[in-house]
Amino acid sequence: NKNMSCISAIAIITCSLVLTLQRPYFVEIGESVRGEDVYIIQSGCGEINDNLMELLIMINACKIASSSRVTAVIPCFPYARQDKKDKSRAPISAKLVANMLSVAGADHIITMDLHASQIQGFFDIPVDNLYAEPAVLQWIKENILEWRNCIIVSPDAGGAKRVTSIADRLNVEFALIHKERKKANEVDRMVLVGDVKDRVAILVDDMADTCGTICHAADKLVSAGATKVYAILTHGIFSGPAISRINNASFEAVVVTNTIPQEEKMKHCPKIQFIDISMILAEAIRRTHNGESVSYLFSHVPL
Repeated sequence: NKNMSCISAIAIITCSLVLTLQRPYFVEIGESVRGEDVYIIQSGCGEINDNLMELLIMINACKIASSSRVTAVIPCFPYARQDKKDKSRAPISAKLVANMLSVAGADHIITMDLHASQIQGFFDIPVDNLYAEPAVLQWIKENILEWRNCIIVSPDAGGAKRVTSIADRLNVEFALIHKERKKANEVDRMVLVGDVKDRVAILVDDMADTCGTICHAADKLVSAGATKVYAILTHGIFSGPAISRINNASFEAVVVTNTIPQEEKMKHCPKIQFIDISMILAEAIRRTHNGESVSYLFSHVPL
């Protein structure tokens, strides 16, 4: 699978899949999966609809080949932002994707930093929503020398819980930016709530798409007296003008996880760095397969 590149290390899986893929998606499993515990890794990035369809067909192929359990490992859940009906005749696409995965035959879902944790409730099968927070804390302590004098900033009110959790664990203060949107992907104005003067500001969010919000937020923080600005994001989608905006913004670094492959983006933007979360997913797969608790990974990075 072309998107397996986002995972550089995977725990032992009981079945290695050998696939024959042709478009439209003809999937043939190259070895027996009867009675096996199967894990299919597919992140919601790139050609999202193609990849989602490929995942559904692979799940169904394994299920009707008599595998005992099929787990879909989806580091970046597709359509996660469409999780509510916020205007007339708008779809709730995240619920539709959840239904499709269940109907295809998935028995279990492993994902990371859902846009809204309530998406877990869209499923009638177990969902493990892993967090990048432990890896983020480790990166901050290892790469930002002045982290004890930093302030954690949320670029919107919806991320308040995320930044307060990180700020509490680092024993530092936090701030919020209230934004008002005229329409999707366009921010009208921003209001900073908190004091960032003479501090290192660390913007934390679950994803960045066109990067309009975080670039506006960075400018706001610099004008409010922040000495340096970092952005740490779980899912770096970086569509449209995102790369040029980051290059022109006043970031020391924009740090993302590799739930989405970032090699090409990093070639065009030296400010982008990545945190490898492959070991978190690998340990989640190992613990799930062996029937162990996964909650340890909510607050620890596996060694």
